[in-house]
Amino acid sequence: LFACSPQGTDEVSGGASETVDEKVVWGHCSVNCEGRCALRLHVTNDEVAWVESDNTGDDVYGDHQIRACLRGRSIRRWINHPDRLSYPMKRVGKRGEGKFEQISWDEAYDLIADNYQRILDEYGPEAIWNHYASGVNASNIGSFLSRFINMNGGCLGRYGSYSSAQISAALPYLYGKRAANSNSDIVNAKLVVMFGENSVETKAGGAGPTYHLEQALEQGGAKVIVIDPRYSDTVATRADQWIPIRPGTDAALVDAVAHTLIEEDLVDHDFLATYCIGYDEDTMPESAQGQNKSYKAYIMGQGVDGVEKTPAWAEGITGIPADTIVELAREIGTAKPCAIYQGKGPQRQSNGEQTARAICMLPVLTGNVGINGGNTGSDLDGFYFSSFSVPSDKNPVQTSIATFTWTDAIDHGTEMTKLAHGVRGKDKLDVPIKMIFNYAGNTITNQHSDINRTHEILQDESKCEFIVVWETFMTDSAKYADVLLPDLMPVEQPNFVSNDYAGNMGFIIMGEPVTSPKFERRTLYADLREIAKRMGKEEAFTEGRDEEAWLQFCYEEARKEDADLPTYDEMKEMGVYRRKDPDGHQVALKDFRDDPVANPLKTPSGKIEIYSEQLAEIAETWELAEGDIIDPLPVYAPGVEGWDDPLRETYPLQMPGYHYKARAHSSYGCIDVLKQANPQELWMNPLDASERSIKDGDKVQVFNDRG
Repeated sequence: LFACSPQGTDEVSGGASETVDEKVVWGHCSVNCEGRCALRLHVTNDEVAWVESDNTGDDVYGDHQIRACLRGRSIRRWINHPDRLSYPMKRVGKRGEGKFEQISWDEAYDLIADNYQRILDEYGPEAIWNHYASGVNASNIGSFLSRFINMNGGCLGRYGSYSSAQISAALPYLYGKRAANSNSDIVNAKLVVMFGENSVETKAGGAGPTYHLEQALEQGGAKVIVIDPRYSDTVATRADQWIPIRPGTDAALVDAVAHTLIEEDLVDHDFLATYCIGYDEDTMPESAQGQNKSYKAYIMGQGVDGVEKTPAWAEGITGIPADTIVELAREIGTAKPCAIYQGKGPQRQSNGEQTARAICMLPVLTGNVGINGGNTGSDLDGFYFSSFSVPSDKNPVQTSIATFTWTDAIDHGTEMTKLAHGVRGKDKLDVPIKMIFNYAGNTITNQHSDINRTHEILQDESKCEFIVVWETFMTDSAKYADVLLPDLMPVEQPNFVSNDYAGNMGFIIMGEPVTSPKFERRTLYADLREIAKRMGKEEAFTEGRDEEAWLQFCYEEARKEDADLPTYDEMKEMGVYRRKDPDGHQVALKDFRDDPVANPLKTPSGKIEIYSEQLAEIAETWELAEGDIIDPLPVYAPGVEGWDDPLRETYPLQMPGYHYKARAHSSYGCIDVLKQANPQELWMNPLDASERSIKDGDKVQVFNDRG
C-alpha cells in the first residue's frame, strides 16, 4: 500500500522511485435499468483502482448529477472479475453443457464467416436472427452488428420487447401511440397512483426516474398510492398508502373504480364527449351502435357479459376490500390533477394488453390526459435529445415476428402465419431461424420463458444450425454458443450513450477506453471487421474508419441536427453534457388536448378510442390460442394460469417476479459485495407462510409440474 503524490512518483523502500500513470476516465453503466448513469473511473497503471460517479454541475432539480447506484459503482469488480471470458472458444459438448475449447481468432472468424455464408446461400437472410439484447445496445456499440447484418442482406425482423411488449402493442389502439408525461411532471400533481411501479428498486441511479420522483414529490407534495402485490421499496419510501392486490387482477380493480366514478358522477363528461370514442352510446362508432358495446355498458352490467363491475365483484377477484376500492375511486375522481402511472409488471403477463389499456382508462375517465400533473396512464417517460447511433441502413428483409416468439420460429417457423402468430410483412414465414447472432444479451435462456423447451429446441442442431455469442461471462445463454467470443465492456472501448428516462433533463455521456484490452479480448467492431474481410466486405463495412472515427462521425452527424451540442473535443473533455427540457416537463398529448381538430391522434378517428374498431376486426379474424383475449374495449381478462385457474387446487400459490435490486437482469449478478448486501430471497405472504409452518430464514422448495 502506498499513497500517490500529485507529481506521479511514489517513495518506496531503499529510496527508489516508481513512475505512476494516473488518469480519470468518463464512462457509463450501460445495463437495462432504464438509467445510463455516469461513472468516473480512476485508473492507475492501466488498471481501474476505484470508481466514483458524477460530481459536476450544480445538482439542482432539472439539472442534477447523474449519480450511479451501488451497481454502477461496483463496475471495477466486473471489469477485473476472475471469471471473465478472455479467449475465443468453440463448443465441444452439446449445446447448453458449457463445454468449450480455446481457439485462435483466425479459426473463430473463419468458422463464423463460413457458416454465415453457407446459411445465407442455403436459406436466405430470413433465416438469420439478431437476438434481442438490452443495456449495452443503448450505446453506439451494438448498432455495429445491425450494420454488418444489413449489409449482408439483413435478417428476420422483430418487433416488441421482453420489457413492455403489451404496453407498446396496446396503447396505439387507444392513443395512436405509446406516450406518457415525464415523471418530473409529478411535481404538478395532487394525487399520484402507481400500478406496479417500483422505480426505487429497479431504477435506483440518478440518471433514471427515481431521483425525479423523489424530488417532484418533495416539491409538489402529492399524495402517493401504490398498488402492488409486494411491499416494495417504492411503497416503503414513497407511498402514503399501499394497496396490495392479487397478481394479474389490476384490470378488475380498474373496472370497479370506473363503476364508482360513473355511479357517483365523477367522470369528466365534457372530456369524454369531446376527445373520446366509445365511452357511451352517444360516442360509439357507427359500426357498433345500438348493441350495448360501449365502455359504460360494459362497466354497468349492460354489456355483452351482463356482469356489473361493482366494487363487491372486484373484491372477490383482487382481494381488495370493496370499501377501499370506493375510497380509491373517490380520491381519483376528485383530485385535480391526478397522475396515473403503471410499471411494466402488470402488463407483463398473458392478456397484458388488456391490463395496459384498462389502467389508462382512469385518466381518460377523469380528464387527466394532456395536462400538467396528469398522465395517460402509461409508464414513466422523460425528455430526450440527440439520440444517435452508427448508421446501419434499413433491414432489407421486410418480414418480422414478435420478439418473444423466436423459439417458435426455430422449432416450426414455416408454420407461423400472420393471423395465428403475428407474422408481419407476409402471410407466413418461408424458412425457420437457422443462425443466431447474440451480442451481450442473456436472453437465450436466462430471460426467456420455458427454459426446458428452449433447451430441447437448441440442442437439436438440425434446427438452429449455428449460434454466435459475444459475452463477458459464461452466462447461461453463452453456454449455447457454437462460437463464443470474449467481449470488451462499454467502458473498455470508445463509446457514448444518451439518456433513457431522466424526467425533464436529457444528457449524453461520452467515454474513452478505460484501460487497454486485457488478454485476448477484442471489441465487437474489430471482430465484425475481420468477418467482413473474409466475406469480401471490409471496406463497405468500415468505410475506412476505426471505432474512434465512427464515434466522432456519429457525434458530428448529431451536431448537424442539434447545433447547441458542444464540439466533439469539448464533449470528450466534459464527459457529461446535460440539458433541461425547454418546455419544463413533457406532457403527453398536450397538443391534442389544446386543439383536437388541428392535432388529431394517429388513431383512425383521430380521437382516444376507448372502443377500437381495429381491435374488433382483429378479434374476429385472428386465430387466437386458448386463453388469449382481444377485445375492442379495455376489459378485465383473466390470464392463463391466473389466480382463478383450476390448477389452483393443486398449486395454490402465485409466484410473480420482480427486478432485483442487486442486479439489472443478470448484469452485476456476479458481484460479491452486491450479493452480500442483497442476498436473493423468496418473499412470501405471512399468511401463506404460516399455513406451511415456514419462518423467516427457512430454506424452501418452489415447484410445479414443470420443475
